[in-house]
Amino acid sequence: MTTTGRFFCADAARTRGDSIVGTAPHGTAWVLIEYRGGWPADGFDGLDLEPGTKAQVFAAARAARARVLLVRRHGRRGPQGPPRWAVLRYDATGAHRQHWGTWGRDEDLAQIVQALGTPGEPGGRPVVLVCAHGLHDTCCAVRGRPVARALSERRPDLVWECTHVGGDRFAANVVVVPDGVYYGNLDAGSAVTVVEEHLAGRIRAEHLRGYTDLFPPQQAAVAAVLDRFGPAGRHDYAVARTFRDDDGWQIRVTGRPPGPAAADAETDRGAEVEVDVEVRARRTPQRRLTCRGPATSSAVVYDAVAIRQD
Repeated sequence: MTTTGRFFCADAARTRGDSIVGTAPHGTAWVLIEYRGGWPADGFDGLDLEPGTKAQVFAAARAARARVLLVRRHGRRGPQGPPRWAVLRYDATGAHRQHWGTWGRDEDLAQIVQALGTPGEPGGRPVVLVCAHGLHDTCCAVRGRPVARALSERRPDLVWECTHVGGDRFAANVVVVPDGVYYGNLDAGSAVTVVEEHLAGRIRAEHLRGYTDLFPPQQAAVAAVLDRFGPAGRHDYAVARTFRDDDGWQIRVTGRPPGPAAADAETDRGAEVEVDVEVRARRTPQRRLTCRGPATSSAVVYDAVAIRQD
């Protein structure tokens, strides 16, 4: 709450100390559609597009388990010319695959359907998404837009504002795709640090919500390893085994943590480690979790309660 009595979910979450660990939604594919006008509260679903094309894109994205996001440059000051669209994937080997195109008519978006059915070009630069979807949740705009401004000033070619990515109460939220890495509880200063570190191959546990190719308990285990050994690259660790018992999960994480000198130098990487992390889940009390949601609900929290190195 503020002094005016207005509820802001991100303020409330920080006051409660809500955990962000293990809150990245699962998925490895994204459809980005540049839309420079106002965004409806429900994003792509609410756009007044040619019905047949819209239905095709939605069905293809659902079949590919891809998340559809509207994007725009900060301040809506993007380059002139037709808006762009992209299909971005993170495959099982960790490789990036991307399709990019442009659209002027609604029917042009049918190209996305074809792109979702093909592997895409390997490589490509990462895309940094900042949720600034104010009609969906007030905190996403209040906290997201200053972050989008700061990041755009630093990396104007990589940064886009986007519609709802999930976890409103963790605003400002930043997602790096197709890496599929979610960050939360950011402000302008911390966002610049986090993104620059990410692009340099140093992902830190602080502000990390999780990797989207992992399920929540696995995300919590990797975060615990990063917290123990320090920042590491996106592919420095892998989940080798996940076992669920009556108490929670036993998760083995393997990899080579960076050495103390230079995280991106092969000669400075440490010896391979095997780390067993015990993760347990608990439910929070009923709380109001979003600005616009009047009902209270309970969240699941994933705690790494023990970590053992072999």
